[in-house]
Amino acid sequence: MTHLLLHHIDTLATFDAERRRLRNAWVLIHDNRIEAVGGGADPEPTADERLDLTGRVVLPGLINTHHHQFQSLLRNIPSLQDSALFPWLRDLGRLMGALTDEDLYTASLLNHAELLLSGCTTAADHHYLKVNDIRFDTCVEAAREAGIRFHLLRGSSSMGQSQGGIPPDDQVEREDDILADCERLIRTHHDPAPGAMTRVDLAPGSPFAVTARLMQQSVELARRHGVGSHTHLAQSAEDEQYMHAKYGRSSVEMAEEWGWVGPDVWFAHATCLSDSDVARVGRTHTGIAHCPNSNMYTAAGCCRVPELLQAGATVAIGVDGSAANNASNLIDEVRNAMLLQRMCHGAHALSATQALELATLGGARLLRRDDIGVIEPGRCADLIAFDTRQLSLSGGQHDPVAGLVLCETGRVDLSIINGRIVVAGGQLVRIDLPALIDRHNRLAGALVARAEKRSGVSFTRPVWRRAYPYEPAAA
Repeated sequence: MTHLLLHHIDTLATFDAERRRLRNAWVLIHDNRIEAVGGGADPEPTADERLDLTGRVVLPGLINTHHHQFQSLLRNIPSLQDSALFPWLRDLGRLMGALTDEDLYTASLLNHAELLLSGCTTAADHHYLKVNDIRFDTCVEAAREAGIRFHLLRGSSSMGQSQGGIPPDDQVEREDDILADCERLIRTHHDPAPGAMTRVDLAPGSPFAVTARLMQQSVELARRHGVGSHTHLAQSAEDEQYMHAKYGRSSVEMAEEWGWVGPDVWFAHATCLSDSDVARVGRTHTGIAHCPNSNMYTAAGCCRVPELLQAGATVAIGVDGSAANNASNLIDEVRNAMLLQRMCHGAHALSATQALELATLGGARLLRRDDIGVIEPGRCADLIAFDTRQLSLSGGQHDPVAGLVLCETGRVDLSIINGRIVVAGGQLVRIDLPALIDRHNRLAGALVARAEKRSGVSFTRPVWRRAYPYEPAAA
């Protein structure tokens, strides 16, 4: 039963109902919970340990609501660099068929390392790949080693290319096997208690990867067990064209018909919503995981965040997979969420603090958690601190909270999850990062080599696209 006092905090952004910012603040942590918060003239309490956070901005840990962690092994693949969504997915499918369980564990751990350093304290991973010796439990094991709060989104593919789907036929599962394994994972790993470090939600890959039957039976199963439901939806123009061609209706219309709307459901991307789709998502308080970097990379479009929020939807932030993002940096994702909304919807579309709210309050609400996302007594002790005394923030102290988004922040100085320090002085406490990077690079090279041998396709031959193909003519 220990008490840790974080004190001399330059600026504490609580994200509570009053959105209080406290100067010269302190936070008292008792084991894994926040016990008290104060600032200014409030007397500091006694504690077993004290940590001086002079020059730091402290805020709740950021929440990542959509990811595919195995894809860090497939960053910067030349054949994936310039593709729209469906061709990109087909090439990705040929690569990921060579993945092993060792690959998955290492990729998951590396992604957690990058997420932790970028301010993430809760991560949701949509893992949908069941090939070779891969186990879904491996995702949970890697999260526990990293010390991050984790939601396993049990993904699936049941409709291969021969049935009109996008996944390769050798990467689909039988639907009864999928449903049985979902129940097993819930029984084994899901903790419904407040403050849980591990939870399980059900996440069929997409309407072009599973059948309507599985969509319906999955959401029914999730509701019987009190867990959430997640899928990709309306993530590109090609996606919407597929739905209209197959079902004669929009993705959101079909989702409602299947029972896939409500506060226990969230969609990834949702870049192609009509006005009626936006209204339907808002009316049902369905959630959206906004993934701006991925959407820009695959030219998928821009999620209508301001209109969704106004309609009543819950909107949060996701980094998506590293094959469509080439990074797992959550504070960078928050920054680009703000910038993309401004580019598409105007300068007042999304402020810096609103973008941070999507990654804290929005993420907690989307994952149906009232124990994280806010710094106040009784909440889980999930906090991050950025050192404002760095080059990129120099001269930007006029609004230190907004500066975390408007300026390029880099990595966190401190991260505490469930009352335990996981990043200190900008360095990971529990992970040997150089050794992990070496192992990850080795496995990534071997994975792509296996995939090239299996398919007879070269995925890694660089293609130089010239912007200026000719030298100017001699005078």
